[in-house]
Amino acid sequence: MTSIGIIGAGNIGRAIAATLARKGIAATLSNSRGPETLAELVASLGPSITAGTRAEAAAKDIVFVAVNWSKLPAAMAGLPDWNSRIVVDANNPIEAPLFQPIDLGGRTSSAVFAGMVPGARLVKAFNHLLAAVLAGDPTSEGGRRVLFYSGDDAAAKAEVGALIDRLGYFGIDLGDLAIGSRLVQFPGGPLPAHNFVKFD
Repeated sequence: MTSIGIIGAGNIGRAIAATLARKGIAATLSNSRGPETLAELVASLGPSITAGTRAEAAAKDIVFVAVNWSKLPAAMAGLPDWNSRIVVDANNPIEAPLFQPIDLGGRTSSAVFAGMVPGARLVKAFNHLLAAVLAGDPTSEGGRRVLFYSGDDAAAKAEVGALIDRLGYFGIDLGDLAIGSRLVQFPGGPLPAHNFVKFD
């Protein structure tokens, strides 16, 4: 069975963990302060979510990364070789409380982030919904909530797409990273914060 890790236990990391927990999918959640600081959180999420170190989370088959932009370099530093594992980029180049965009010189945030995870197969996803919406039941509005994803590796995208479907969302493949990541990047892209629902 595919193993899952999450680096970052802020609002988006917690929302991803809650979404996995709802389906009883095992995952290791990590932060910068150590697993002991996550004991209460993982207990509230349910038995499928456990706390671990960054290295333990990074060793999984699929690794979600949801970290404040300025803290990303430190969060990715010193981790083992990614060795073609799948990394899901759930980051946005903006930070609370001022929510001022980071100047990336015209590059997408995924292009910048890719340089921090050499050897990984990168998929952009889980970044375009508000955390409260992402953590909610994806079928609560009578259809299936849409999750966009993009990437340059077809097999990696297929795995993430299958996970999105298993979680109850309706996944839409936006193509390669150069196009898809720009569409969902917040701020600047046209798709973030819109709660699209696919009705059957």
